[in-house]
Amino acid sequence: MSPAPAHRVLITGGAGFVGATLALALAERHRDWDVVALDNLKRRGSELNLPRLRAAGVHFVHGDVREPADLQALDPCQAIVECSAEPSALAGRDGATDYALRANLVGAWHCLELARRHDAQLVFLSTSRVYPVAALNRLAFEETATRFELLPEQPLAGASPRGIAEHFPLDGARTLYGTTKLAAELLVAEYRDAFGVRAAIDRCGVIAGPWQMGKVDQGVFTHWMLAHLLGGELSYIGYGGSGKQVRDLLHVEDLVDLVERQLCEPERWDGVTANVGGGRDCSLSLLETTALCREISGRELPVGPAGAERPGDVPLYVSDCSRLFGLTDWRPRRGAREVLEDVAAWIRANAEAVRAALGTS
Repeated sequence: MSPAPAHRVLITGGAGFVGATLALALAERHRDWDVVALDNLKRRGSELNLPRLRAAGVHFVHGDVREPADLQALDPCQAIVECSAEPSALAGRDGATDYALRANLVGAWHCLELARRHDAQLVFLSTSRVYPVAALNRLAFEETATRFELLPEQPLAGASPRGIAEHFPLDGARTLYGTTKLAAELLVAEYRDAFGVRAAIDRCGVIAGPWQMGKVDQGVFTHWMLAHLLGGELSYIGYGGSGKQVRDLLHVEDLVDLVERQLCEPERWDGVTANVGGGRDCSLSLLETTALCREISGRELPVGPAGAERPGDVPLYVSDCSRLFGLTDWRPRRGAREVLEDVAAWIRANAEAVRAALGTS
């Protein structure tokens, strides 16, 4: 599963959580690859990854996908993994839409232009947030002791107890983050058709793991463990304050394994758009997350209700990865407990640096 020597891979957002984890893994597994990580270091905590990248032999470039000159200055590459994003579901709600639009949509366009010029493969990391909020809120579910569960009969195509599939209706609003990512997906399709750019699109659910600076609006499972181990306040927002809203989660190393396959077989993955997530088997409600965090951390943090749900929130999202599983024998190998245990081990080993990066020291 190895391409030709002198294979250069550019990872945008390469000092971020997913980008840095991917860059480090590729540099270790493929010694003949030249791995380049480009990042504007806007996200707090990304600076912690720079010594790790340097030690692994990854070439770091301080640049920005919003600036075409930063990409044009790079040496030609054979593959691009577009990991850069403003990933908050609340981005733009305060009226400041510029960064999200330019980072997520214009930045993707610049990456596509680079791929076209270099005849490079593109792996585009998209999001489950492309599915509309109002449609997701129409899902039929039941309330159990610890979570909401999808019912067998659903009002919309693409929804089932397995979760949400790619043919789920896309009409309607979906947050600015989701909209910019969906618009970028459409650009990818156009560049494939017009210019022959080989591209795969991964619609990722919640990704979690070590070195993630989790927040309540992005990286919620890591955020939950950070609060238990380093201190902080948590609350169950909306839905009666029960904490029964559900998301699936995927260990970042499982995502890395899939992207590595896609980079090694560009022709096989060309044109594929697929959900990538933990699915029903690796999903948690916030209530279940609290129980696991208490067990793993040995600490009990009070969690109470807090008002109405946030704009763009949904009670339940689980990725139906049937399309992806029909294309490959790749499967998530790590369950929810292992994800949270790995996060806890990382926090304990790097508590001082994490506190400083998050501004909690």
